[in-house]
Amino acid sequence: MNSVEAARAQVLGDLIAASHLMTLEQLPGTVASHAAGVGWPRVLIYVADLQQERLYLLAGNADVGADVPAEMSVDGTVAGRAFQWGKVFPASASTTGQWWVPLLDGAERLGVLRVGVPGAQVEADEDLNRLAGLVALLLESKRGTSDSYSRLVRRRKMRVAAEMEWQLMPPRTFATDRVLISAVMEPAYQVSGDAFDYALTGETVHLSVFDAMGHDTAAGLTANLALAAARIHRRQGADLLETAEGVAGILGEQFAGSRYATSVLADLHLATGVLTWTNYGHHPPVVIRGNRTVVHLSCPPAPPMGTGLNLPGALRRDQLEPGDRLLLYTDGITEARNLEGQEFGLDGLTDFLIRHHADGLPVPETLRRLIGHHLAYHLGRLNDDATVMLLEWHGPTPYQPTQLQALTGLPPSATPETIASAWAQQRAVDDGI
Repeated sequence: MNSVEAARAQVLGDLIAASHLMTLEQLPGTVASHAAGVGWPRVLIYVADLQQERLYLLAGNADVGADVPAEMSVDGTVAGRAFQWGKVFPASASTTGQWWVPLLDGAERLGVLRVGVPGAQVEADEDLNRLAGLVALLLESKRGTSDSYSRLVRRRKMRVAAEMEWQLMPPRTFATDRVLISAVMEPAYQVSGDAFDYALTGETVHLSVFDAMGHDTAAGLTANLALAAARIHRRQGADLLETAEGVAGILGEQFAGSRYATSVLADLHLATGVLTWTNYGHHPPVVIRGNRTVVHLSCPPAPPMGTGLNLPGALRRDQLEPGDRLLLYTDGITEARNLEGQEFGLDGLTDFLIRHHADGLPVPETLRRLIGHHLAYHLGRLNDDATVMLLEWHGPTPYQPTQLQALTGLPPSATPETIASAWAQQRAVDDGI
């Protein structure tokens, strides 16, 4: 380790030490001052808004200067490309030494970092990824207790039910060496009755999607209660049917049959690809196989949870193949109609995912574009919640690092070849090619 590498390693350690009593407002200035001492001038932090359409400067107590934009679009900007693709991009082909670096907490996209590297030193790029990784971890650790963060990333007033929903949801993207999960939920500021969840226990991935009756605050309460009840029973070791019965019992106790929720609960065994699932009045999942074939799964549905009918659910087992993509969704994504009365439909949903997978986009970016397309299809107004959760199972063997990087947008280790390619792409953008 040379002196520069040692100094930068020390800075990363110093930032960790300083973080214990640091507020979110202090994060940008603390990072910038520490980074400047080891050759990274003017480090700026930009975070994505709730719908991942814009990037907002997290200024805090940092002296950023009047020439720094307070916000940028994700679409059509170099910073946005770094966010979309999970790759390091030069800020401009005509300005050396400025780089956009994606901010990722695990596989969850938070925003981008702008870092100065005088002379555009190629060998510094791996250090940039380490700096961005640490900043993302610090950002994640602070944003949950900061109203300043919420005010920054929200572009309009949020309903009470949506506030409850977003506080309960897991991260929208998650990955391990054998599975990738990504989800989207709209309308982001008005969602009330939809909820999704996932978790791991050893070799098993637990999945659930809920769609509560109604579009009001009570629907939000129903969805939140159902999700919390499912978590409690699952964490106590209940199987799928016991969990479903537990959720139904809680909803019945609380609402006496006046409120209910449809649901799909599923377990995927990572070592074998066996999918075990049950359906309570919900649209069944589908599998996209080989990026061209849609396999419709079926299971005899039980009544929605909370109706008080007390009819038992059924278990179904299906065998996934390596590379399969399991799609869970609510009817707000498929049954919503545009002004001409045309449904988006399940075919529209699967066709979109297949086409954009062929473009090589990371899965989270594909879902971001899906929900943008869906909103545009309905002129920005949805009359029902729309949720999509996509799981890709690689198979019993782990992904190769390059495969997982491409799927999630994780930044690869920089090489002279990748940097040269990035410069060439940016020059083409600047030249209008």
